[in-house]
Amino acid sequence: VVTDVNALFALLNGGTGSPGLNGAGVGIAILDSGIDYKHPELQDANGKSRVLAAVDMMAVGANLEGNDPWAKGKLYAVKRRASFDSLKYKQGLKFAAPTAAKPDPYGHGTHVASVAAGKSGIAPGAMLYDVRVMDSRGLGNLSDLLAGIDWVMAWARSADTPIRVMNLSLAAQSTDSFLVDPLAQAVRAAGSMGITVVAAAGNYGQNAAGKTVYGTVASPGHEPSVITVGSDNMKATAARGDDVVNNFSSRGPTRGAYPFPSGAVWKDNLLKPDLIAPGNRVLGARAITGGTNYLAATYPTLTQGVSSSTQMLLSGTSVAAPAVAGAAAVLLQANAGLTPPLVKAILQYTAQPMYSSQPLAAGANMLIQGTGLINVEGGVRLAQSLRTDLSTALAAGTLKAGDNMLAVGKTLPVTRWSALNNESVNWSQLVVAGGTRVLSGDALFTTWQPIYDHGLTWARWAVLRTTVSYRVPRPNNNSGFAANSVPSSVRTAVAAQQQLLTPSVRLIDAIRPAAGEKALVLWDVGKLSTRARNGAGLSLQLGFIGGDGKLSAEGTLLGDGFVAGTGLVLAEGLFLAEGLFLAEGLFLAEGLFLAEGLFLAEGLFLAEGLFLAEGHLDPLAIADAAFRGE
Repeated sequence: VVTDVNALFALLNGGTGSPGLNGAGVGIAILDSGIDYKHPELQDANGKSRVLAAVDMMAVGANLEGNDPWAKGKLYAVKRRASFDSLKYKQGLKFAAPTAAKPDPYGHGTHVASVAAGKSGIAPGAMLYDVRVMDSRGLGNLSDLLAGIDWVMAWARSADTPIRVMNLSLAAQSTDSFLVDPLAQAVRAAGSMGITVVAAAGNYGQNAAGKTVYGTVASPGHEPSVITVGSDNMKATAARGDDVVNNFSSRGPTRGAYPFPSGAVWKDNLLKPDLIAPGNRVLGARAITGGTNYLAATYPTLTQGVSSSTQMLLSGTSVAAPAVAGAAAVLLQANAGLTPPLVKAILQYTAQPMYSSQPLAAGANMLIQGTGLINVEGGVRLAQSLRTDLSTALAAGTLKAGDNMLAVGKTLPVTRWSALNNESVNWSQLVVAGGTRVLSGDALFTTWQPIYDHGLTWARWAVLRTTVSYRVPRPNNNSGFAANSVPSSVRTAVAAQQQLLTPSVRLIDAIRPAAGEKALVLWDVGKLSTRARNGAGLSLQLGFIGGDGKLSAEGTLLGDGFVAGTGLVLAEGLFLAEGLFLAEGLFLAEGLFLAEGLFLAEGLFLAEGLFLAEGHLDPLAIADAAFRGE
């Protein structure tokens, strides 16, 4: 995987000849079935586990007054909102080491963690946080998953190694819009804290008849703020010329809906996935501590042909996502000042679009591959050209639209391509914003764009502002946590009117297809990228304004009627049965499906979490403002 995503150059050379980049100093939270913290793939050079802490949300859900079997002491969730400074396990801001006898009985989370940060993974120097939300059969409750996200938010800023990335290699089926979907709201809150959230797109790209189905991206991949990842089939080669998108990889657009009391229905209809990454027969760590894991024991094909007893093969968007999570950690090591939307923009801009001369491009539009296949080397080079104080300046309120983004003495990379396996791969030079707008131009990275503010969410007509409030330490500071480290509430509301994009950003979605050409959204991404690199699109003269319900244009790439006459099979939502959520799924090989987990909805808010939502999004207020005239 390291070679295929072009991370090797970054790992060895730091992108520009500086010391190698391996994600050191960055924490990645893996919300999954557990992590085998004793696995040699997840140890440092001294044989010490890089899994700094583990928490079992399954135990919390099963026994609200029980002890935490994964770390010494009590979990915050079982305290039923007890005062944070009374928690004994947080003394000195140190974690207790993981101690579970069988830390990953299912076997999925360990593999995922190794792709992101194993010795053979993308970020082998990153630290890991194990947040278990699935049991030994891959089953779990939605409330446990929400509580797990809460836990990450609680520890993100006070951890020994700050948690900057959260990986969700699972997906719940939902027909709800991201505006009201509880899982989407939770990951949006995490993103507003500065956590880069990476989610699997889902494995619903084909129906039972083998026909490609669009509109199948699942929750929380339908949330605009997350990096949603589809699955690339490497065809067992390091070269990219023979790659294809796996048939099972979920296609966009997102199709969550919200019915207003007036009878009008809002449909998200947003461009997803954002990127693709290797996700077919990926070799990774096999959980071995405590005995054989469920997946390896039940499906022997996962270990057939694998020479090591500590490794196994898995496929699915669930193993593509951690490759991007690892890449995010490497970028954040290269430039700690990146915000989550900026991490996404850099990865999209430097991704390799697959062209019509390659197998992947047979219909490989943005609804299939996003802006293309992840390219870590390109992302590192672009990240290193930018200021390292962007996030702190944003927090201090000193970063304004149009301010310089380049580091002192730096320019944007002159070469907008990367060398990989004796071939040159062009960057897409495309960035998706607002859910339906496709952008390009140097101004995206030379001047500060307000869309890189992680407290802002722009999706079509909706411009939302998410604000996190933090607990205040006691005056004598003996409370065990620092200021602005522990969230107490999250508030989402319609954003005030503000600039979203600055002049000179180019709107690629403004390109008018020639007579007889397909709609732009159905173009091969390589073709769209070529037009962008040649200067096509509408260059903004006055910038772009949104908020207060006054956004006048939602983008031309997608509309409610975009499928008319295209012949595409469109899913109108992902429901198996009322109240039943199916997790993202696990593909053992092309066409062989194993359900990865089952999430039963036990509530639509964070009933067991750390913070109380004081002002979650009021859909009716949005209806009266941002969506007037829908």
